[in-house]
Amino acid sequence: MTEKKGKVWGETSKLLGWGIHEVHYLSIKKNGFCSEHKHANRTNYFFVISGKLLIRVWVDGISHMVDETVLGPGESTMVPLNAWHQFHALEDCRVIESYEMKGASNDIQRRSQGGKE
Repeated sequence: MTEKKGKVWGETSKLLGWGIHEVHYLSIKKNGFCSEHKHANRTNYFFVISGKLLIRVWVDGISHMVDETVLGPGESTMVPLNAWHQFHALEDCRVIESYEMKGASNDIQRRSQGGKE
């Protein structure tokens, strides 16, 4: 059974979860974005099926050093452990997000809220 949840930016569905891995399907509305957050125990991977997705990673945890990567269909990127990050949909997007766990799964720490412009 798929766990589906509505979010302010769209929807997420947990497709698979076993041991140290989880796979989610994200449907993100244009201009939707998640909170700035980090994971102490999970590496994040994003793979874009359709649309354009901006991934921001704060290099030093401070807002003035931001690495921005724009992903299109068939492209992916990885966000390492403890890196503050955020996604922002430049177009309506369909995305596969996966996690590789290094410990407890409830490890998210937020410093902002997601939303839609």
